Amino acid sequence: MRNDDYITRTEHPEARYRRRDPVVHAGPANRWNGPLDEGALSAFERDGFLWFEGFFSQDRMAPFFDELADMSRDEELLHSDGVIRDPKSGAVRSVFDMHRISPRFDELTRDARILGMVQQLLGGDVYIHQSRINDKYGFQGAGFDWHSDFETWHAEDGMPRMRAISASIMLTDNNEFNGPLMLIPGSHHEFVPCQGTTPEENWKSSLKAQEAGVPSQQNLQALVNRGGMTAPKGPAGSLLLFECNVLHASNSNMSPWPRSNLFFVYNSVYNALEQPFAAENTRPSFLANRETPQPLELHDPYAAMR
Repeated sequence: MRNDDYITRTEHPEARYRRRDPVVHAGPANRWNGPLDEGALSAFERDGFLWFEGFFSQDRMAPFFDELADMSRDEELLHSDGVIRDPKSGAVRSVFDMHRISPRFDELTRDARILGMVQQLLGGDVYIHQSRINDKYGFQGAGFDWHSDFETWHAEDGMPRMRAISASIMLTDNNEFNGPLMLIPGSHHEFVPCQGTTPEENWKSSLKAQEAGVPSQQNLQALVNRGGMTAPKGPAGSLLLFECNVLHASNSNMSPWPRSNLFFVYNSVYNALEQPFAAENTRPSFLANRETPQPLELHDPYAAMR
Protein backbone atom coordinates (compact mmCIF):
# COMPACT_ATOMS: atom_id res chain seq x y z
CA MET A 1 0.00 0.00 0.00
CA ARG A 2 1.36 3.43 -0.98
CA ASN A 3 2.19 6.05 1.59
CA ASP A 4 -0.25 8.97 1.24
CA ASP A 5 0.27 12.19 3.19
CA TYR A 6 -2.91 13.73 1.77
CA ILE A 7 -5.79 11.28 2.17
CA THR A 8 -9.04 12.59 0.69
CA ARG A 9 -12.34 11.49 -0.89
CA THR A 10 -13.23 9.45 2.22
CA GLU A 11 -16.57 8.01 3.34
CA HIS A 12 -16.59 10.05 6.53
CA PRO A 13 -15.44 13.67 6.99
CA GLU A 14 -11.83 14.12 8.07
CA ALA A 15 -10.33 17.07 9.92
CA ARG A 16 -8.08 19.46 8.00
CA TYR A 17 -4.39 19.54 8.95
CA ARG A 18 -1.14 21.40 8.26
CA ARG A 19 0.44 20.77 4.88
CA ARG A 20 3.49 18.52 4.82
CA ASP A 21 5.38 20.32 2.07
CA PRO A 22 7.11 23.71 1.97
CA VAL A 23 5.44 26.60 0.18
CA VAL A 24 8.67 28.02 -1.30
CA HIS A 25 10.75 25.03 -2.37
CA ALA A 26 14.03 26.79 -3.10
CA GLY A 27 16.52 25.93 -0.37
CA PRO A 28 18.70 28.51 1.42
CA ALA A 29 21.47 28.16 -1.17
CA ASN A 30 19.26 29.09 -4.16
CA ARG A 31 16.42 31.05 -2.52
CA TRP A 32 17.64 34.20 -4.27
CA ASN A 33 18.20 32.50 -7.63
CA GLY A 34 15.36 34.31 -9.36
CA PRO A 35 13.57 37.64 -9.79
CA LEU A 36 11.53 37.60 -6.56
CA ASP A 37 12.84 39.51 -3.54
CA GLU A 38 12.30 38.66 0.12
CA GLY A 39 9.09 40.70 0.28
CA ALA A 40 7.53 38.78 -2.60
CA LEU A 41 8.72 35.39 -1.31
CA SER A 42 7.33 36.16 2.16
CA ALA A 43 4.00 37.30 0.69
CA PHE A 44 3.71 34.11 -1.33
CA GLU A 45 4.51 31.99 1.71
CA ARG A 46 1.95 33.90 3.79
CA ASP A 47 -0.93 34.29 1.32
CA GLY A 48 -0.35 31.58 -1.29
CA PHE A 49 -0.44 33.94 -4.29
CA LEU A 50 1.16 36.96 -5.96
CA TRP A 51 -0.71 39.56 -8.04
CA PHE A 52 0.93 41.64 -10.80
CA GLU A 53 -1.42 44.24 -12.23
CA GLY A 54 -0.66 45.08 -15.87
CA PHE A 55 2.17 42.52 -16.06
CA PHE A 56 1.86 42.41 -19.86
CA SER A 57 0.88 45.32 -22.08
CA GLN A 58 -2.48 45.43 -23.83
CA ASP A 59 -0.61 45.24 -27.16
CA ARG A 60 1.06 42.00 -26.05
CA MET A 61 -2.36 40.43 -25.38
CA ALA A 62 -4.08 41.57 -28.60
CA PRO A 63 -2.65 38.87 -30.96
CA PHE A 64 -4.01 36.10 -28.74
CA PHE A 65 -7.58 37.17 -29.52
CA ASP A 66 -6.97 36.73 -33.24
CA GLU A 67 -5.82 33.18 -32.56
CA LEU A 68 -8.80 32.52 -30.28
CA ALA A 69 -11.11 33.74 -33.06
CA ASP A 70 -9.52 31.24 -35.45
CA MET A 71 -10.01 28.47 -32.88
CA SER A 72 -13.70 29.35 -32.52
CA ARG A 73 -14.15 28.48 -36.21
CA ASP A 74 -12.33 25.15 -35.97
CA GLU A 75 -15.17 22.63 -35.89
CA GLU A 76 -12.90 19.66 -35.18
CA LEU A 77 -11.43 21.44 -32.15
CA LEU A 78 -14.83 22.59 -30.88
CA HIS A 79 -16.12 19.01 -30.85
CA SER A 80 -13.06 17.54 -29.10
CA ASP A 81 -13.08 16.34 -25.48
CA GLY A 82 -10.76 19.17 -24.51
CA VAL A 83 -13.45 21.79 -25.12
CA ILE A 84 -15.91 22.08 -22.23
CA ARG A 85 -19.30 23.72 -22.64
CA ASP A 86 -21.11 25.89 -20.11
CA PRO A 87 -23.72 23.76 -18.26
CA LYS A 88 -26.43 26.40 -18.71
CA SER A 89 -25.80 28.24 -21.96
CA GLY A 90 -23.84 25.67 -23.94
CA ALA A 91 -21.20 28.29 -24.75
CA VAL A 92 -17.52 27.33 -24.61
CA ARG A 93 -16.46 27.31 -20.95
CA SER A 94 -12.91 25.95 -21.15
CA VAL A 95 -10.40 24.95 -23.82
CA PHE A 96 -7.62 22.67 -22.57
CA ASP A 97 -4.14 21.93 -23.90
CA MET A 98 -3.61 25.47 -25.15
CA HIS A 99 0.18 25.10 -25.16
CA ARG A 100 -0.12 22.12 -27.54
CA ILE A 101 -2.74 23.69 -29.79
CA SER A 102 -0.98 26.99 -30.34
CA PRO A 103 2.73 27.87 -30.78
CA ARG A 104 1.96 31.40 -29.60
CA PHE A 105 0.50 30.16 -26.32
CA ASP A 106 3.35 27.65 -25.99
CA GLU A 107 5.86 30.50 -26.21
CA LEU A 108 3.99 32.31 -23.46
CA THR A 109 4.48 29.36 -21.07
CA ARG A 110 8.24 29.92 -21.46
CA ASP A 111 8.20 33.67 -20.96
CA ALA A 112 11.41 34.46 -19.08
CA ARG A 113 9.78 36.60 -16.39
CA ILE A 114 7.07 34.07 -15.52
CA LEU A 115 9.30 31.02 -15.78
CA GLY A 116 11.97 32.65 -13.64
CA MET A 117 9.52 33.27 -10.80
CA VAL A 118 8.00 29.80 -11.02
CA GLN A 119 11.39 28.07 -11.03
CA GLN A 120 12.44 30.11 -8.01
CA LEU A 121 9.28 29.23 -6.05
CA LEU A 122 9.32 25.54 -7.00
CA GLY A 123 13.06 25.12 -6.53
CA GLY A 124 14.18 24.08 -10.00
CA ASP A 125 13.01 22.89 -13.41
CA VAL A 126 9.32 22.68 -14.25
CA TYR A 127 7.04 21.36 -16.97
CA ILE A 128 3.43 22.05 -17.98
CA HIS A 129 0.98 19.81 -16.14
CA GLN A 130 -2.09 21.45 -17.68
CA SER A 131 -3.06 24.53 -19.69
CA ARG A 132 -6.46 26.00 -20.43
CA ILE A 133 -8.55 29.06 -21.16
CA ASN A 134 -11.58 29.66 -18.95
CA ASP A 135 -14.26 31.82 -20.58
CA LYS A 136 -17.29 33.47 -19.03
CA TYR A 137 -19.53 35.16 -21.55
CA GLY A 138 -21.50 38.22 -20.52
CA PHE A 139 -24.72 37.50 -18.60
CA GLN A 140 -24.26 33.73 -18.83
CA GLY A 141 -20.83 32.51 -17.71
CA ALA A 142 -21.24 30.03 -14.85
CA GLY A 143 -19.00 30.09 -11.79
CA PHE A 144 -16.62 27.55 -10.26
CA ASP A 145 -17.18 26.14 -6.76
CA TRP A 146 -14.60 26.36 -3.96
CA HIS A 147 -11.77 23.86 -4.32
CA SER A 148 -8.05 23.21 -3.98
CA ASP A 149 -6.46 22.29 -7.30
CA PHE A 150 -4.01 20.04 -5.48
CA GLU A 151 -6.82 18.02 -3.91
CA THR A 152 -8.13 17.22 -7.39
CA TRP A 153 -4.70 16.64 -8.95
CA HIS A 154 -3.66 14.41 -6.04
CA ALA A 155 -6.90 12.41 -5.93
CA GLU A 156 -7.56 12.07 -9.67
CA ASP A 157 -4.13 12.53 -11.32
CA GLY A 158 -1.69 11.14 -8.74
CA MET A 159 0.28 14.35 -8.12
CA PRO A 160 2.23 13.28 -5.00
CA ARG A 161 3.36 16.56 -3.42
CA MET A 162 2.30 20.21 -3.20
CA ARG A 163 4.90 21.45 -5.67
CA ALA A 164 2.92 23.12 -8.46
CA ILE A 165 1.85 26.69 -9.30
CA SER A 166 -0.81 28.12 -11.59
CA ALA A 167 -0.14 31.23 -13.64
CA SER A 168 -3.37 32.98 -14.62
CA ILE A 169 -3.06 35.68 -17.28
CA MET A 170 -6.05 37.98 -17.76
CA LEU A 171 -6.91 38.14 -21.46
CA THR A 172 -9.77 40.53 -20.67
CA ASP A 173 -10.31 43.01 -17.87
CA ASN A 174 -11.30 41.31 -14.61
CA ASN A 175 -13.64 43.43 -12.49
CA GLU A 176 -15.98 42.91 -9.55
CA PHE A 177 -18.94 42.22 -11.82
CA ASN A 178 -17.73 39.65 -14.37
CA GLY A 179 -16.79 36.77 -12.08
CA PRO A 180 -13.15 37.31 -11.05
CA LEU A 181 -11.22 34.57 -9.29
CA MET A 182 -11.69 34.65 -5.50
CA LEU A 183 -9.07 33.27 -3.10
CA ILE A 184 -8.84 32.57 0.64
CA PRO A 185 -5.44 33.95 1.71
CA GLY A 186 -3.46 31.52 3.84
CA SER A 187 -5.73 28.55 3.11
CA HIS A 188 -2.83 26.78 1.37
CA HIS A 189 -1.20 26.12 4.76
CA GLU A 190 -3.74 23.40 5.52
CA PHE A 191 -4.93 20.39 3.56
CA VAL A 192 -8.71 20.03 3.57
CA PRO A 193 -9.80 16.42 2.95
CA CYS A 194 -13.07 16.09 1.06
CA GLN A 195 -15.85 13.62 1.70
CA GLY A 196 -17.25 11.23 -0.90
CA THR A 197 -15.69 8.88 -3.40
CA THR A 198 -14.63 9.90 -6.91
CA PRO A 199 -17.27 8.93 -9.52
CA GLU A 200 -16.07 7.04 -12.58
CA GLU A 201 -14.95 9.44 -15.33
CA ASN A 202 -15.67 12.28 -12.93
CA TRP A 203 -13.92 14.77 -15.21
CA LYS A 204 -16.78 14.69 -17.71
CA SER A 205 -19.11 16.36 -15.22
CA SER A 206 -16.71 18.06 -12.79
CA LEU A 207 -15.36 20.42 -15.45
CA LYS A 208 -18.90 21.77 -15.88
CA ALA A 209 -20.03 21.66 -12.25
CA GLN A 210 -17.76 20.32 -9.51
CA GLU A 211 -19.31 18.11 -6.84
CA ALA A 212 -16.56 15.70 -5.75
CA GLY A 213 -13.59 17.41 -4.15
CA VAL A 214 -15.53 20.36 -2.70
CA PRO A 215 -14.57 21.34 0.89
CA SER A 216 -17.23 21.36 3.58
CA GLN A 217 -18.94 24.64 4.44
CA GLN A 218 -17.62 24.32 8.00
CA ASN A 219 -14.01 24.20 6.79
CA LEU A 220 -14.59 27.04 4.35
CA GLN A 221 -16.17 29.16 7.08
CA ALA A 222 -13.24 28.57 9.44
CA LEU A 223 -10.62 29.39 6.81
CA VAL A 224 -12.44 32.54 5.67
CA ASN A 225 -12.86 33.68 9.29
CA ARG A 226 -9.09 33.42 9.66
CA GLY A 227 -7.79 34.63 6.29
CA GLY A 228 -10.66 36.56 4.72
CA MET A 229 -11.39 36.56 0.99
CA THR A 230 -9.90 38.51 -1.88
CA ALA A 231 -10.52 38.83 -5.61
CA PRO A 232 -7.60 40.37 -7.55
CA LYS A 233 -8.95 42.65 -10.26
CA GLY A 234 -7.21 44.51 -13.04
CA PRO A 235 -6.81 45.12 -16.76
CA ALA A 236 -6.03 42.59 -19.46
CA GLY A 237 -2.41 41.53 -19.21
CA SER A 238 -2.44 41.24 -15.41
CA LEU A 239 -0.92 38.09 -13.89
CA LEU A 240 -1.86 35.98 -10.87
CA LEU A 241 0.50 33.30 -9.56
CA PHE A 242 -1.19 31.02 -7.04
CA GLU A 243 -0.04 27.98 -5.09
CA CYS A 244 -1.65 24.63 -5.92
CA ASN A 245 -3.34 24.20 -2.52
CA VAL A 246 -4.88 27.65 -2.04
CA LEU A 247 -8.68 27.48 -1.98
CA HIS A 248 -10.33 29.47 -4.76
CA ALA A 249 -13.63 29.87 -6.61
CA SER A 250 -15.47 32.34 -8.84
CA ASN A 251 -18.99 33.65 -9.20
CA SER A 252 -21.04 33.62 -12.38
CA ASN A 253 -20.68 36.55 -14.75
CA MET A 254 -23.65 38.85 -14.15
CA SER A 255 -22.24 41.66 -16.27
CA PRO A 256 -22.37 42.30 -20.03
CA TRP A 257 -18.56 42.08 -20.16
CA PRO A 258 -16.84 38.77 -20.97
CA ARG A 259 -14.12 37.38 -18.72
CA SER A 260 -11.41 35.29 -20.32
CA ASN A 261 -8.40 34.02 -18.36
CA LEU A 262 -5.51 31.85 -19.51
CA PHE A 263 -4.07 29.30 -17.06
CA PHE A 264 -0.73 27.52 -17.18
CA VAL A 265 -0.05 24.94 -14.47
CA TYR A 266 3.65 24.49 -13.77
CA ASN A 267 4.69 21.34 -11.92
CA SER A 268 8.18 20.47 -10.66
CA VAL A 269 10.00 17.82 -12.69
CA TYR A 270 10.59 16.13 -9.32
CA ASN A 271 6.83 15.85 -8.74
CA ALA A 272 5.85 13.65 -11.69
CA LEU A 273 2.42 12.05 -11.62
CA GLU A 274 1.84 8.60 -10.17
CA GLN A 275 -1.34 6.55 -10.16
CA PRO A 276 -4.36 8.46 -8.79
CA PHE A 277 -4.64 8.40 -5.00
CA ALA A 278 -8.46 8.46 -4.89
CA ALA A 279 -9.75 7.41 -8.32
CA GLU A 280 -9.85 4.17 -10.25
CA ASN A 281 -8.53 5.49 -13.56
CA THR A 282 -6.33 8.29 -14.84
CA ARG A 283 -7.77 11.36 -16.54
CA PRO A 284 -7.10 12.27 -20.21
CA SER A 285 -3.72 13.72 -21.12
CA PHE A 286 -5.16 17.17 -21.86
CA LEU A 287 -6.04 17.39 -18.14
CA ALA A 288 -2.93 15.74 -16.73
CA ASN A 289 0.37 15.49 -18.58
CA ARG A 290 1.68 12.00 -17.83
CA GLU A 291 4.65 12.09 -20.19
CA THR A 292 8.17 11.94 -18.78
CA PRO A 293 8.70 15.53 -17.55
CA GLN A 294 10.78 17.61 -19.94
CA PRO A 295 12.02 20.86 -18.36
CA LEU A 296 10.73 24.00 -20.04
CA GLU A 297 13.36 26.11 -21.75
CA LEU A 298 13.14 29.88 -21.91
CA HIS A 299 11.65 31.28 -25.11
CA ASP A 300 14.19 33.49 -26.86
CA PRO A 301 12.32 35.80 -29.30
CA TYR A 302 15.60 36.86 -30.93
CA ALA A 303 16.95 33.36 -31.65
CA ALA A 304 15.80 33.43 -35.29
CA MET A 305 17.68 36.69 -35.87
CA ARG A 306 21.08 35.27 -34.94
